[in-house]
This record gives sequence, C-alpha cells and structure tokens, in this order.
Amino acid sequence: MTGGVASAAGGHRAPAALLLDLAHDIVGFSSGNGGGGCRGDFKKDCSDLVRKVALLTHLMEEIRDNGAVNASTSCPSSSASSSTSDWWCDLLVALQAAKRLLLTAVSFHSIDSSDGPAKRISFQFQCVAWKLEKALGKIPYDYFDISEEVQEQVALVRAQLRRAIERYGSLNSRKVFNSLFQPLEKEACNANHEVSSKLDDSPEIFGPRGDGSDKEIKRLERVKRSSMSSEVCPSNEIDAKGQENLVTKDPEEIKKSDALLVPNDFLCPISLELMRDPVIVATGQTYERSYIQRWIDGGNLTCPKTQQKLDNLTLTPNHVLRSLISQWCAKHNIERPRGLANGRIKKSDGSFRDINSDMAAIQALVRKLSSRCSEECRAAVAEIRSLSKRSTDNRILFAEAGAIPVLVNLLTTEDITIQEHAVTSILNLSIFENNKSLIMLAGAIPSIVQVLRAGSMEARENAAATLFSLSLADENKIIIGASGAISALVDLLQNGSLRGKKDAATALFNLCIYHGNRGRAVRAGIIKALLRMLTDPRTCMVDEALTILSILASNLEAKIAIVKASTIPVLIDLLRTGLPRNKENATAILLSLCKRDSENLACVSRLGAAIPLTELAQSGTERAKRKATSLLEHLHKLNQH
Repeated sequence: MTGGVASAAGGHRAPAALLLDLAHDIVGFSSGNGGGGCRGDFKKDCSDLVRKVALLTHLMEEIRDNGAVNASTSCPSSSASSSTSDWWCDLLVALQAAKRLLLTAVSFHSIDSSDGPAKRISFQFQCVAWKLEKALGKIPYDYFDISEEVQEQVALVRAQLRRAIERYGSLNSRKVFNSLFQPLEKEACNANHEVSSKLDDSPEIFGPRGDGSDKEIKRLERVKRSSMSSEVCPSNEIDAKGQENLVTKDPEEIKKSDALLVPNDFLCPISLELMRDPVIVATGQTYERSYIQRWIDGGNLTCPKTQQKLDNLTLTPNHVLRSLISQWCAKHNIERPRGLANGRIKKSDGSFRDINSDMAAIQALVRKLSSRCSEECRAAVAEIRSLSKRSTDNRILFAEAGAIPVLVNLLTTEDITIQEHAVTSILNLSIFENNKSLIMLAGAIPSIVQVLRAGSMEARENAAATLFSLSLADENKIIIGASGAISALVDLLQNGSLRGKKDAATALFNLCIYHGNRGRAVRAGIIKALLRMLTDPRTCMVDEALTILSILASNLEAKIAIVKASTIPVLIDLLRTGLPRNKENATAILLSLCKRDSENLACVSRLGAAIPLTELAQSGTERAKRKATSLLEHLHKLNQH
C-alpha cells in the first residue's frame, strides 16, 4: 500500500507520536509549562480536562509501540484502514480543540459569570468532551493490541466525559447557545491558525518528528474536513487496497485547497462547519439540521442566534442555500465522495470498468418508476430491489441515476407491493455509505416512519432495518429520533413478527446510543416491551432485551421506569439461570441501577443477589467479574451501615 494510514511501520508511529506530543502539551498546562498553570474562573474545568487527557497518554504510547508491529504483520482491510483514519482524525481534532480551549480558559477571569465569553467557554468544554468521547469510541483496540488495563482506563475516561457532557448540558441549558455564532476568543482563533503556516510542499506524508508532524496534522485535518460532509467535501474514499485518493494529489493542489475559506453564510452558526442539510427555523435563521435538532431536544424554545422565542418547531429545508453551497463546492472542486467518475467505476482490484451501457439501462429503469401504468412501475421497482441487493456497483449507479428521490415518493403509494419493493430498495441502497446522506437529503425519514406504522409486515420489517442502517451515522440518530420513529419501533417490538422484533430491537439500540433518544424510548413504552422479552421464552430475544436495557440504565428516566416495572427480580433470576452473556449484562444493569441508589441496592440485597454475584465474580466472563465485584463491594458497604 502507498500512502495509507497503515502503509508502513512508521505510518502508525508518526501520527501516534504526534498525538502523544499534543497530549503532553495539554498535560503541561497543569504544571505551568506553556499554559501558566490552571487558574481563573475555569480552574476546575481545566484541571479535569487535563487529567482526562493525561490518562490517554498510556493509550497513545501503546499505539506507538504496538502499531508498527501490527502494520508489518497484518495489513488491515480497506474498511479497517478507513476506520483507523477516522479515529486518528477525530482524536486529533478533539485534542487540538482542547488545547485551544485551555489557552483561553486557563487564566480566564470575569466579573459576571453569566456574561457572553464565560458562557461560550462553558459550552466549549461540553463540545470538547463530546468530541473526545466520540473519538475514543472508534478506537480499533484489537488491531493495535491494546492491553486490557489501558482499555479500562479509556473506558473510565469515556464514562467521565459522558458525565461531563451531561453536567455541562445542565449548566448551560438554554442560555449558552446565544453566543455560539461568535468566535471563542482571539487567542483560540490564533491558535487555530498555528498549524496552517507549517505546511511543507514535500509530497512525503510520513516523516521524522518536526516537519513530518506538521504535514501529518495537515493531512489528518484534510481527511477530517472531507469526512465532515459526504455531499460537499473532497473525496477521501479508500479503495480495497487501502490507498487514499487524497495522497495522490499534487502538493500545490493540496496547499491551494487548504487556503480556501468557506463563506460565513455557508457555516452553521452552532457547529461553525459547512452545512450539508441547512434548515430554517421560525425566526428565519438557518442551521445544520442535526445541530438545531439537538438544541430543540434539550427543551429549548428560542432561536440560538437571536434568542427570539420560536413560534413553532418546524424545520424547513433551505433549498436555495443548499443549492448555493453545492455551486460553491463545484466551483472549488469540492464534492461528495463518490465511486463513479467519468463514466467509469472503480473495481475491487483498483482498475476501472466502463459503465456507460449499464447506466443507460439503469436510467431507463428509473424513468419507469414514474410511469402512470401501475404494472410497469411495479415491475421496475421490483427489478431495482433485486439489482440493488446484488452489488455495490449497482447501488452507486442507481444513486447516480436519481433513483433515491423517486423511490422515496413511492413510499406513500397505496399499492402495497410497490411500497414493499420501494422501502426494501432504499434499504439496499443505504448499505453503500455515501447513499445514506442522499437518502436523508431526499427527506425519506417521515415516509419511512409512516411505512413503519401502517405498512404490511414485510414493509415494516424493512423500514425498521432501513432506520438502523441510516442511524449508523451519528447525526442521523438525532434526526430519526425526532421524527417519531421510536414509538413506531417500540410498537413493532411489541407486536411485530419475530424478524420484525429483531429489526426493531437493533434499530432501537443504535438510536439509544444518543442520550436524547433514551427518554423518548422510555415514554414510548420500551421498558414494558423489554420486560416481556425477558420473561417470555418464546420470543428468544433475551440477549437483545438485556443489551438495550444496559444502555438505557444510565438514564435517570429509564432507571425509574425499569425499577417501577419490577425488573430487578427478573435480572437477579437471570444471574442464577441465564447464559454467560445474559449474566454479564444483567449484572451490568443491576450495577447501573444501584449506583448512588441505596433503595435499589437494598432491594438487590433482600432478593439474595449476593450468592450468584459471588459465583459470577469467580467464574464469569472478565466483564462479568468486574461488574459483580463492584456490585458486591456496594452491597458490603450497605451491610456495614
């Protein structure tokens, strides 16, 4: 391989050393090296952030030491290479954001703690925590052979970051967003440009410390920007050999691209990133859909930028601005990643295949979708369903031919067969990553939810599977959660076929990874449905129920509902009779329910959980041993009082 992140032994060592140096710079703030020590109004926040980053240095050291060995012994697949690149980029951006924030916050003093700069800094701590937690969730532990001890450290840091996100969220509440569209501080802006001046014209991607690190920062930043929006940013798609298109560009071309400034009107006032799905709120302001939806999910009824009350919560697509952004991207050769170029499509061996004849046939098929003849439309959509299932090439070609918007329109047809074929075709097309954003931009979610509610059982099953596929993108979790999909999925979980229940469970688990969706799931009655799955052996879905409960149990609203539904006795019974994985998840759920809750802990003690927990602490899986031991310690402390 040439130029990929894992292309050579030094390929992992250079960025690992780069990230490690950046982490050491951040840790230096606590002792005064470069940052003057932690003081000022945000002293505790700065110290907490520095401490978390310090724990991550062990991770980076192991990657530096182990990465070269793995690179020389087992080259990753293209998907692994892409995943590795993603988390490098995300972690780099998060650490850079942390350093810039510390430069501003480490000695910040304010007469009025409620003033604009203080609120902006407070919100930036929440943003940095969110970025770090997200990046750490993508780490390929197995590939880098990360030790279990270090993995536990990372898990601890992620848990701390999640608590910090919630804490900052409650502190900031509705007031913080009124200043998000303003720059953080002059110092932060200057720090943001430090790296920009260091780009070297050398085409070498990896090199020794010094200039090589600066080039690596630039490379990772470019990859990060290109992954920000699958519709409008430069392609960095990695082929089956793991070779990145990006590294084949001429250095002058890269340098020119880096100097490009995005017009302010194209940036979301909340995220300050190029918008790919701009929407207008009631005040006339435009935001990126996923960010404004997150704001509304927090219970906020005002416009973040103007602070005016929103007369309604309708989000209207800004088609004019989206068109302008697309035109600007085209003018500057910035476009979404795509597998099709100049009538040719890249094959798995890296060569290209001419698809002009195939494209003509596919375009003809797509045109038939709009036929007034039901039989012709039905035959065409059935053929698209079949072809889109067969290969990635077909999924790319159908998207290029404009099939997605037409298929979305067919979701509302009264013809049951056409509807089934249409939703299944969209499911098949969504498997190709770049098509996910096209499906979202076509406004498919409301129609998919309608199929999920009122379609045939086959259509409902495939609608649930489609929502799962689309929700693999984090920003889509927010949009899907706000669409009413969760209540429809819970209904399918309760009343669907076995396959439908499994599809619904998978989609619900993935959606509930986003904290804002957990309360929605509880209010939709998911706890009752999960308890039925735990107690009815005919469902054969104990694993799925426990997995969803394990992610819900950290949510206060869910925790109350779980206890109220008398789930604790069922979980304790599973400790005695369940399979090893069931016991592991049941223990994890009980531990979450009992933390900082003496009443639940006393209930667990009364029901005789100590005996099965003791057995589990000795002979369970590694995770079960840790959870059981921790819960036994809590029980021991309770009995001492």
